[in-house]
Order: sequence, then C-alpha cells, then structure tokens
Amino acid sequence: MEIDPRRLLVLHEVARRGGVMRAAEALHLTASAVSQQLAQLEREVGLALIDRSQRRVALTPAGRVLAGYAERVEEELGEARRELTRFTELLAGPVTIAAFPTAIRHLVLPALTTLAERHPQVTPRVHELYGAPALQELRLGGVDLAITEQDADRPASAQSSTVSHPLYVDEYRIVAPPGWPDVPRDVTDLGGVPWIAGPSDQACGHALNRLAALHGFTPRRVHVIEEFPPALAMVAAGHGVAIVPSLALLELPAGEVVVTDIPSVGARSLNVVTRVSRARSGEPGPVQAVVIAALREAADGLVARLGERRQAHGAG
Repeated sequence: MEIDPRRLLVLHEVARRGGVMRAAEALHLTASAVSQQLAQLEREVGLALIDRSQRRVALTPAGRVLAGYAERVEEELGEARRELTRFTELLAGPVTIAAFPTAIRHLVLPALTTLAERHPQVTPRVHELYGAPALQELRLGGVDLAITEQDADRPASAQSSTVSHPLYVDEYRIVAPPGWPDVPRDVTDLGGVPWIAGPSDQACGHALNRLAALHGFTPRRVHVIEEFPPALAMVAAGHGVAIVPSLALLELPAGEVVVTDIPSVGARSLNVVTRVSRARSGEPGPVQAVVIAALREAADGLVARLGERRQAHGAG
C-alpha cells in the first residue's frame, strides 16, 4: 500500500477544518481539487475515508485513524524544516503573524523593518485577527504567531497546545474631552460621568469593570465602542470619558483629548503566543524566535516614544 503524504496532509486539513470548503481555502486549492485528492487517497488505501451519506462531510472511522497519523506527519515535517535551519546561517521561510490594529501599527511594522534588514529570507505575512479567532487559527496552523492582549489583572488561561511569550505591558490612561469644565481628577469623580466603554469581554472593558468594583461606583456606559480611534474621536467630541491603553495615544494630536493623571488604572499585557511543539516543548522555532526578538525590540523602543507623547499631551 503506497500512500502519498501530500494527500495525507489534505485529509488532515479536512479533518481539522471540519469540511472540504474550509480545507480548500486553507490550502489555496479549489474544493474540487481537494475532493479529487481525497478520492485518490481512498483508492490508494482501499478504504472509504469520507462519509458522503451526510450533508456535511464527515470522516469514517478509518478516515479518523488516518487523519491522526496525518497530523503526526505534518508536525514531524514542520519540525524537520525548523531543525534544518540550524545547519545554515541564513534563516528563511514564511511566517504568519496575527495581531490587532494597535499592535500592527506600533509593534509589527517596526519588527518587519528589522526582519527585512537582518533576515531578508524570512517572509512575514500579517493577518489582522485577534481574540478567540486568532488563537483558534493559531491552533489550526493558519498562523504561526498571535499577538494577544488581556487586562494585566486577569491571569492568562492555560492552554496545553500553546505557549505565551511576554512582549509588553501597556499602561491604561483615562481620557476626557478637552472642553469639559469639570475634567475628572480623581477616581471618586468617575461614577457620575458618561463612559465610552469597551466591550466587557475585551481588555479595556474588563479594566473598567475592575476599577468600578474596586472603588464602588457603577459606570454609566452611554456608548460601547470596540476600536480605539472611534472611541477617542467620541471623547474628543465631548461624549464621555474612556479607558484606553497608552499605545492608542501615540499618534493622537496634542490637545485632542485630556489625558488625566488618575492613578492605578492598571495595564494590559501584550503577549506573543505560539504553538507547543513536541520536539521543542515551549520553545519557538528559529524563524519564530527571530520574529519574537524583533517584536521585543520594537516594544523596547516604545518607552521613549510614550514618554515624549505624555509630555506633548500634558496631563489634565
């Protein structure tokens, strides 16, 4: 029995993506091409691997067994490629980075410049994806690294299949409209003001919940905005106050909002998450490692920039 390992990897993609269409998108093939590969694999092994009696594609018991071996084959091939980089001074290969907008602008872009200068054969691809979908795509192998955010007060949930590498601690600031006669000066002033809040399941939303619980006030959430640019625009227009990370203020014109001196607001933790490898345990592969190093270098450069911006904005 001869089994073409390329067809075996197609079966694995169908199994982990849950269907032919999604597997075709991940493999950059047509659905017809994927179906043909599966049919040929069935002829090679002499067994039905796909249950076609259901509307949704499902694997037969034999298909599930073979897909398990396919996963091991794919992982071993990945490890072989990573190990071979030890025998050359030149790191090379594609690497896909999932990140959210502020991380792309202030961390990923500088890191891409560093990688182009030091490792020109590494070919990064940036995918704007964050939260649970980014981690799911990381586990499925669609991306190689994911930059995540979470309120620093909230411990990261442990995942056996991934490992988190610390990147940057981004302090929160409370911002207010510049035209307000009574800009909040202390945490005791925050209970009666209108809030432009982040969603409760995201880092800034959790930070507001934590701050309110700690100081015993109920925030009046007038607006719920996910992205920082529109939230800051609403603050500037006088619609309320907001908690934003310092990175969100880097390119905001001085005087656009009042950055208050209210202390102990907290911070969000930015991390780079990679898949766990059986051969390397929690250690990233060589290409991933140079990407993480470039991202950390970009994070180190933010300290001076943030200091300059704080002086430009001036605290209210």
